[in-house]
Amino acid sequence: MRRGGLWALAAVGVLAVAGVVLPRWLVFLLTLAFAKGVAVLSVVVLMRAGLVSFGQGLFFAAAAYAAGFAMRGWGLREALVLVPLGVAVAVLLGAVVGLLVARYRDIFFAMLTLAFSMVLYGVLIKAYTVTGGSDGIRIPTPSVLGISRAGDEARLLVYYLALACTAGSAWLVTRYAQAPAGYLAWAVRDNEVRVAYLGAPVNRIVYGAFLLASGLAGLGGVLTALNVGHVDPGLSYWTTSGELVFVAVLGGSGSVPGALAGAVVYEVLRSYAFKYAPYAWQMMLGAAMLVIILFLPGGVWSPVERWWRRQQA
Repeated sequence: MRRGGLWALAAVGVLAVAGVVLPRWLVFLLTLAFAKGVAVLSVVVLMRAGLVSFGQGLFFAAAAYAAGFAMRGWGLREALVLVPLGVAVAVLLGAVVGLLVARYRDIFFAMLTLAFSMVLYGVLIKAYTVTGGSDGIRIPTPSVLGISRAGDEARLLVYYLALACTAGSAWLVTRYAQAPAGYLAWAVRDNEVRVAYLGAPVNRIVYGAFLLASGLAGLGGVLTALNVGHVDPGLSYWTTSGELVFVAVLGGSGSVPGALAGAVVYEVLRSYAFKYAPYAWQMMLGAAMLVIILFLPGGVWSPVERWWRRQQA
């Protein structure tokens, strides 16, 4: 096994132990960070193809609501059923939306994805008899492998589920980046015309990346819903999609560990900013972003990447 894989396994092991020893509030925060990190990986996948989506909240919210409706309407409680269900809904939605947006690039792609996300937001707000309107809906505590717990023990189960899903998603995106499809997406970003002249189906490459990104965003949405126990239309609002892009840049664009590290840093910063400045926490996050851009233009993970390259040299 490569050294990178050993370090990744070690990190998963440390986080698994941390779930037992850390205070419950921090376990809850880390679970949110894992869920957001998975969704940020969807932005990383699209950035590899040279695309920036401001509509990942569409799949994030669709999957979260799918899990919520299944729990409230069908009585499903098993997280290992709810997670695939939410991801499947997100991928199916991505398959339909992708037929249109995969043809566009640059600002047109970004605005189209944003438009679809805001359409869902409007539907969720207006269909209040089903969705609860702006208040959203509360969802019951899930079970994992048939194990049902309450309170802190339930959160710990969701924590380990989120950790496993995050590790699996990181592995999947890494494999994608090293596969022919990932290299073709990279080539599309660098020179789409040349890729087309070589005979590669450019729109199909973008469509495949969009489907993968849809599933990852949906997975993040389901994990968020299971952890928080509540879903609302804000999950599909443009600010949610903007947060995912923000975190991708914060961690380091195009980096899998950077996306996950950026999600943890973001959640911690937001938690403390909201605690000490509840009416100015967005300004504090913006100031933190400016500092990072000035001193770490490659993202918070860039010093680790530089150290790793020196070790490999």
